[in-house]
This record gives sequence, C-alpha cells and structure tokens, in this order.
Amino acid sequence: MDVYIGLDIGGTKLMAACYDKDFNELKRVKYPTPVGLDDGINLLHKMISELHENNKILGIGAAIGGPLDVQRGIVSPLHQPEWRNIPLKDIIEKKWNVPFFVDVDTNVAALGEYHIGGYKEKYFLYITISTGMGGGYLVDGKIYEGKCHPEIGHQTINYRCSKPENINCECGVEDCLEAIVSGNGIRRIYGKPAEQLNDDEWDEVAYNLGQGLRNIATILAPELIVFGGGVSIGGGEKFINKVRSYMCSHIQLVKAPAIQLSCHGYDTALIGAAYIAKGN
Repeated sequence: MDVYIGLDIGGTKLMAACYDKDFNELKRVKYPTPVGLDDGINLLHKMISELHENNKILGIGAAIGGPLDVQRGIVSPLHQPEWRNIPLKDIIEKKWNVPFFVDVDTNVAALGEYHIGGYKEKYFLYITISTGMGGGYLVDGKIYEGKCHPEIGHQTINYRCSKPENINCECGVEDCLEAIVSGNGIRRIYGKPAEQLNDDEWDEVAYNLGQGLRNIATILAPELIVFGGGVSIGGGEKFINKVRSYMCSHIQLVKAPAIQLSCHGYDTALIGAAYIAKGN
C-alpha cells in the first residue's frame, strides 16, 4: 500500500504513524524521547522501519520544536538540548530515499488541523500548550511567516501567579507566557503536573492565557483559535471556557475570535506531519 508517514518529535515522547492517501491512520508507534542525539535518530529510524513493513512510503513529514531551518531541514529543538543544528532532512532522505519535510510543530499542527479538519476561516490560529507553548498562524490555509517563525509563547503579560519566584522560561527570559502556562512552566511554578492542579491554580493559568490571547487577538485578529496539546486537551472545555471569558473581558477594540479545542485531540501534529509529507 502507498502510505505517508508522520513523525511527531517531542521533548518527552516520539510518535510515528502511517496513513493512506485519504489520511486514514493504519498503524502507529510511540516511545519516550531519548536524551542522547544518536539514540534519538536511531529510534526514529526504528519507528519508520516498524511502519514500513510491505508499504511503499511516498513521503515522510515531521513536526518538531523550533528553532529550525525549514528549507534545509536543519533542526535545533529547544526542549532537546543535544539536538543542535542537526541536518534531519539529509539524515532521513539518505536512509529512506523518499522526500522528507519538516516544520515547527505548531505550523505542522495548524496545517493538519485546518486542511484535514475542513475549516474555511481565512484567518486561523492553532495554539498548542503542552511541554511548551507555540502557535501556527494560517492565512487562506497557508502558513504566515515573518522574518522567522513567530513565537507567541514568548510574549510577556500582566500575570497573576501565587509563586512568581518559580517563573523561569527555557529561552532564557524570565517572564514569558510559555513559562507560566505550559506543562513545564506549571511544574516549575506549582510543583506538580497540570492534571493535579486545583481549581484556583487552573484559574490562574486560564487568566494568564486569556491575557496572552488578548494580545494575540488585538495584533493578529484571527477569526478562530483552535487549541491542542496536553495541557489544553487535559483542561478540557471547562478550562477553555475560562480562558475565553478572561480574554473577552479584556478586549475592546477588535472582535474577539472564536475559541475551541482541536478536532484531532492529541494527534494534531502527528496527522499534520503526514499531511506535509505530500509536499504541500
């Protein structure tokens, strides 16, 4: 069978799945992310091999954390310290002799969510909140890029936090939104994972995210914001409703965007990686 393979290369886990031409999932594999670079690359090859079987691979796509060089496929994911200036495109294409495409995980997820989910909005923003926080902004279904990939998680806000001394972003700046609402940020601030937060702590996270969305909505004016990632999906509709309320209460001059959870749940970046494997 002709298949596309998607890779979701995360800071805590690696996922891979193969899809038919209509993006029906056929098989997937999942492993913890190794610390070492060589172990990580070898594991990616192993996962692709497990999916290959008797299938003909038409293309491989990957979603990974930034920063990266999209054209040359050179990656340096922030949450994987040993992966610096890695020529991932050359490595995968040399091994498997098929086209390989890679982009920032939020761009990949945005493309998968939008095109496979059948959205029609002209101005569309996908935000993931998981280990870190990032976004992919689409205009007419295509990724909007500035001089480099916009990092919406690295803005600053007027935040509320019961333990501000624990705020510390991995980018090196102390007061980024990512450091307050992401999975890693939540662990640092509250000393526990997001799923163990009490109502007051969830309310702080929702308030802070709402302030960030106020900035985003005011500057980018998207019609729709879709949320994915473990923190967003884990918090569910109750969390999203609080975020929406805080955002709307602080917007005056622009129309507040609609907000909803991803239709692909935890798998948006993975299916998006298969989508970009077509070379779109």
